[in-house]
Amino acid sequence: MNLSPALEKAYSEEHLSAREAQARAEWIAWAPIVFQASRLMVKLGILDLLRDSDNGMTIAEVASKTGLSVYAVKVLMEASLSIGTVLIVNSEEGERFTLSKTGWFLLTDTCTRVNMDFNHDVNYEGLFHLEEALRESRPAGLKHFGDWKTIYEGLSSLPEQVQKSWFGFDHFYSDGSFEQALKVVFDQKPHRLLDVGGNTGRWALRCVGYNPDVEVTVMDLPQQLRLMKEQTAGKPGAERIDGYATDLLNRENPFPTDRHYDVIWMSQFLDCFGEEEIQSILERAAKIMDETNRLYIMETLWDRQRFETAAFCLTMTSLYFTAMANGNSKMYNTDDLTRVIRQAGLEVETIYDGLGLGHSIMVVKKEK
Repeated sequence: MNLSPALEKAYSEEHLSAREAQARAEWIAWAPIVFQASRLMVKLGILDLLRDSDNGMTIAEVASKTGLSVYAVKVLMEASLSIGTVLIVNSEEGERFTLSKTGWFLLTDTCTRVNMDFNHDVNYEGLFHLEEALRESRPAGLKHFGDWKTIYEGLSSLPEQVQKSWFGFDHFYSDGSFEQALKVVFDQKPHRLLDVGGNTGRWALRCVGYNPDVEVTVMDLPQQLRLMKEQTAGKPGAERIDGYATDLLNRENPFPTDRHYDVIWMSQFLDCFGEEEIQSILERAAKIMDETNRLYIMETLWDRQRFETAAFCLTMTSLYFTAMANGNSKMYNTDDLTRVIRQAGLEVETIYDGLGLGHSIMVVKKEK
């Protein structure tokens, strides 16, 4: 595995003393409580109050402002001291609490808030069934929401808050890369683009807005295309967006052949499938490719990340796929995805790194 320099250093050497390692082990043991206490410090407005106070606040003052009991504030505040999201200051009025740097990021960093909402609303209860999912190669935690084989079948039926957090997570990571991705894709001046797994049509709308002549076909499940049509209706360029309904898990379902597509686009799509499924999808894509068109695969390849925190978020996301999404997919590394691409009769022509928060685009062509 060819890790980025930052990850090579982080993952191949021991950096912690014995005491630090033991402390991290305890963090892992108490992680569910750390998460819920910290989430409530945000939700209940306590971290907001501490941020906006000039000299910190006492427990009694926080209780008065929030309507919580002194007991409730005290147990949350004392836990947060140990977690590191608040600091304690002794003054003439007694102990006062202020916001730490970690607390500030927890409160204000958009990425952290998106991840927290996603993990609470989508993953938290279902992850209790992770072992079952790992042993049986199915999303055992998904039964918490409904009787579907994959979460994608049930997206339109998820509870409103769960759906909001799922799409918030999905869109946050992809949207930040779209501007740079458009420049990469439209450098080839495509006239027709096939958006595979186009979801709610956000990329399709960006494409028709970027180029006044391009036509986009969104290829997805029928229920997803209904959402796409609702989301794009009346938007500029929507008349140049159409849909092709299919279930790509059915290996008999082909890619559309009624027209020639200059570009086949897959954004955060292949990570929704296991390796055998990816190979099948790519083999069907290869059947509508020739020497003139290209397949663009945009993924957050965890081994190419510049920062260890990004790789951490991505490898943790793999376990969401295991327990909640489909039971057999993950956030892939470059070597694994390249191998499956080659097995499908395709080859990677070039890779663009550093898009948005850590996306890469693999430009793929048909093997000669």
